[in-house]
Formats: sequence, structure tokens, C-alpha cells
Amino acid sequence: MGKRVSARIRKSVRYTAMQTIERIDKGGAYSNLLLGEMIEKSNLSDQDSRLFTELVYGTVSRKLLLEYFLTPFIKKPQKVDSWVKNLLILSLYQSLYLDKIPDHAIINEAVEIAKQRGNIGTSKFVNGVLRSIQREGVPSIEAIKDPLERLSVEISMPLWLTQKLVDQIGMVETQKLGLSLVERSHASARVDVRYVNRSEAIEELAEEDIQAVASKVSPYGVIAEKGFIAGSTLFKEGRITVQDESSMLVAPAMQIEKQHKVLDACAAPGGKTTHIATFLDAEAGGLVTALDIHQHKVKLIEENAVRLRVEEVVAAEKMDARTAKENFQPETFDRILVDAPCSGLGLMRRKPDIKYHKTAKDFEQLPKIQLEILESTAQTLKQWGIMVYSTCTITKEENQEVVAAFLSKHPEFKKIDVAVDDILDSAIEEQMLTIYPHQFLTDGFFICCMQKVS
Repeated sequence: MGKRVSARIRKSVRYTAMQTIERIDKGGAYSNLLLGEMIEKSNLSDQDSRLFTELVYGTVSRKLLLEYFLTPFIKKPQKVDSWVKNLLILSLYQSLYLDKIPDHAIINEAVEIAKQRGNIGTSKFVNGVLRSIQREGVPSIEAIKDPLERLSVEISMPLWLTQKLVDQIGMVETQKLGLSLVERSHASARVDVRYVNRSEAIEELAEEDIQAVASKVSPYGVIAEKGFIAGSTLFKEGRITVQDESSMLVAPAMQIEKQHKVLDACAAPGGKTTHIATFLDAEAGGLVTALDIHQHKVKLIEENAVRLRVEEVVAAEKMDARTAKENFQPETFDRILVDAPCSGLGLMRRKPDIKYHKTAKDFEQLPKIQLEILESTAQTLKQWGIMVYSTCTITKEENQEVVAAFLSKHPEFKKIDVAVDDILDSAIEEQMLTIYPHQFLTDGFFICCMQKVS
């Protein structure tokens, strides 16, 4: 079937976007990884790459809402192929949210794609549906009687997950969170202050036409408002590295001293490892041991350490963190970071598809793994040492409840304050930091610091 599609259509931005959404639907790859692959494979220009990214992210992030809008116009949805439905919601997204593209252009290209990918009957069906929507407009979500179901459709989030967040933060905050996820994520970078201070970094980026501002969340962060920060000289020289603002809070929270022995238990790809390393001094004996369960990811940590000039104080090893107590002596480390495997729901802006692929059952298994890692690594921490537990998720089952379960079995540990700027005070409750994606337009994140007191 694919061979019949002309070269012109195969190279078109909308056809490439439709194919990408199909692959995302099948759960084959996260959207943020797949986009780069498809841009390279399709040899898209910079302008087309920007449109392609907008089409994929915009359509995927609003998928449930777009499907709701489409439903009244399809009489027998079970007979519609998934690629046709994706073509229709992709076209609907453009019509509703992209002002610069006229409806006739959207419909004409959708019809042409349908004709070549399918047949003349498919093209007539697509044309009929899109023309009907153009004439009649989309239905209002106010027609949905149940408030929770209406909110689920409005923020395009599965009903079970909407319910979970409403239980946790209420209807109003859940709505703010959900609506914020359709806002474009910004590129942020961590400045290595050993080589350049933040003001100097912003000035140097400006010389290369990259407009950056200081992060309000992290004293080490800059945000690119214009330009490609990973293409800068500062990045190439290893003086800055791409990292989300919220994850830059972890290393400072560990209160690291230059001579410390540190364990980063779940380290790949090494963003936090290399930040930890900037606080260490090889001559003073400082070292961070970075673990990952996969050898190719261990190599990635090592490569990042070299690029960011911290290889002298980084030792990467292939190891399951749950076996730390069998591989390290008791009281080996001054500081431990458990940045645990998690559902990743804090990353929904950068990975909009993640909310569709998670299930309620994930929250039964993940806390068990998180606790196993804490239990094992805790035995290798020195007395008065600090262990930091962090995740890039926002659910209490993986965060506060894991901490509570660990502390209930370990009276020798106590929570201590998370060292962050005053702007984050409102995000701290019971000495634990929870950042939701809508509060600062960062990734969602959780941090708890625990000290071994006896």
C-alpha cells in the first residue's frame, strides 16, 4: 500500500506527521525521541521541521479532545482505519489551532494523502467529514454532563489519571496543570559555574543570536527564549549542558562537599551525575559512583562526563541499584542519590504521549522497585550522611508514600529541609518538594532529603 504513495506526498510534512502519530499510537517510541529520528529520515528543512514538531506535539497533546470533536461526524467509527482517524484529527488540529494555514489547504492535502494512502473512497470520506466540520463547527465540551469526564476531555487526559490528580490537588489545579501541558516546552541549560558564571553565559549566547534569560527556579539554569542552545559554542565546549530546571535542584540539595564519596544509584544519562561532579575535587578524594543497569547507558554516562570535563571524579558501573548492599561495604558513601525509575508523568509536556500509555497498574509495581532501591542503597550510607530521593513524576504513590514507607522501617533516618530558593517555598510540604508542571512551566519533579542520624 505504501509503495503507491507518490514521492511528493511521502516528503510532505503532514504525511510525515501522520506516520509519526501512528507510530506513537502503537507505543513503539516516545514522541520526543521519534521526532528527531523522523526529521532526519525525512530530510526536512528547518522551517518544515518546526511545522512538523508543532503538528505532532499539538495533535498528540490534545488527542482526546480532538477525538471528542470528531466523534459526531463519523457514523461507524469501528470501520475507520486508525491511520484515517489520525489524518482527520491531525487536520482538525491544524484547522482549530494553527491560524496561518487556510482550511482549503488543510482539506486538499488531507484528501490527497487519503487518496494515495487509501483509495478514492477514503478520500471522499475524509473530504466529507472535514467539510461537515467546516460547515457545522465542533461540539462544545459543555455538553458533557459529568464534571470529571468533561475535565478529562478538556485537558485530554485519561479519566483514571484525571481522577488521580483531582484527588491529589483538586479540580481547579488539575485543570491548570492539564491546560499548561499544551504550552510549548522551553529549552533550558545548566551553566557550569567553574568555567563561566550565568551572566557571562547569557552574554556569550547573545553573541550567537541565542536569546537566553536566567532561570527563576535554579541558580545554575538559563532558558533559551530564541535560538538553538545545543548548537552554541558554550555547549560544544562543555561549559553548559541541556537539562531541565527542576532536575538542576537535586545536586545542590545533596549538600555535597569536595571530598565526598557519592553514589548516584540510577544515573543514566548522567545529567545529575555530572552536576554532582562539579562539586567534587579529585585531589581531595571526591568521587561519584554512577550506576545503571544497562551497559550502553553506562557508556553514555562516561561520554557525558568527558564532554563536561568531570571524568576524573566520575566512575560509572553497570549494576542494578537493588544489589548495592551486596556490592558496596556498609557506610561507604557520604551522599546517595536515588533518582528512581518512575512513571515519568512529570514529563508530560515533553512527552505528551506518556499520559496515554500509562495504566493504573503501573502504580502497583513501581513503588515496590523504588523501595527496594532505597532499602539496598541506605545500607551503604555513612552515619550523618544524606540520601536524596527524587523522581520526575507527580503521584503520591511514587513520592510521599514511598518516603513514608521507607521511614516507617528506618527510624535511623529523618527528613531534613530541601535547600532551594525562596521562590519554591510554596512547593514544599512536610519537608518534601513537589513541583507540578504548570507552576513554573518546568518538568514535574519531587525531592526529599533524608539524613542518617544514628
